[in-house]
Amino acid sequence: MKRHRLTVLLLTLGVLLPGCEKNSGTGDSGGNAGTRTIGIIQLADNGAFTDMREGFLDRLKELGYGDAELKVDYKNAQGDIGTLNTICQEMAVSNYDLVVTIATPAAQAFVNQESKVPLIFISVTDPVASGIMGSMDRPDKNATGTSNLVPVDEIFRLADTLTPGIGRYGILYNTGESNAVTTVAKAKVYLDSQGTQYSEATVTNSSEVQQAAESLAARSNAFYIPIDSMVQSAMPQVAQTALDKKIPVYGSSPVMVVSGALATVSVSDRYMGGVSAEMADTYFKGTPIASIPAKTMNSFITVINRKTAGALGIVIPQELSGAVLIGQ
Repeated sequence: MKRHRLTVLLLTLGVLLPGCEKNSGTGDSGGNAGTRTIGIIQLADNGAFTDMREGFLDRLKELGYGDAELKVDYKNAQGDIGTLNTICQEMAVSNYDLVVTIATPAAQAFVNQESKVPLIFISVTDPVASGIMGSMDRPDKNATGTSNLVPVDEIFRLADTLTPGIGRYGILYNTGESNAVTTVAKAKVYLDSQGTQYSEATVTNSSEVQQAAESLAARSNAFYIPIDSMVQSAMPQVAQTALDKKIPVYGSSPVMVVSGALATVSVSDRYMGGVSAEMADTYFKGTPIASIPAKTMNSFITVINRKTAGALGIVIPQELSGAVLIGQ
């Protein structure tokens, strides 16, 4: 199955999974409410964030928000936290109908502005622990959106099937991203429960990722990469470093696998963006943000990079015949 088949499958998931039907909130549809202006903020460039953003905009278009009904102002901080904060400060006092953030750092930075502009976020691992909302059911900071709960246990069970006998995992993450810290904590709980050892390598900026991966490769049998925008942006380098040492990499999103990781169990990023778009549609039709509960994604797919598996000498077992296979 070639790479484009994954994109087709993820697009299909956005149509077939529950929750993608058009909302039936009260008020005018997007096509009858004039032109709305939304700001979209993301910390960095990577394939997962692109899929989330495109899934959001494509779903809005399906819901009737075409070019005449929607103006989009897109800002990318290019991985710089200072720039991200500046973008959020500017959008917080601007005349937007809605701001949309992608991933935890951007959502936190915008909520910290205490803006009157409502926020719909895409892909925040733990909105409550991140301080973005006090309760998933009752948004209290003018913000709601989708949570990308990472099925950590399922990822390690997949690893046990694909590459049994891993004695020590190497975990690489950015200590400045609460979503990464939260996911790593869950990974440690699971590994401890199984009596499996692990080593850590932490980074605070993108220039440290390559060296950290090389250090970790010397003391691990496999890598686990949590949801982490900084490390994900450097995934091709991380994957190649591991491959040179014949070490499998298990990621937390399909895009990590596209970038060279061996496999993951994850939600479709495009689908998650689409669900956030439906929440925006609900708001545009008159429902207050405080009355739109956050949603946790719980429909997962298994994705395996067949090219990486071949390079590692891994034969994909029959019991994983239902997985999405990418690569040659």
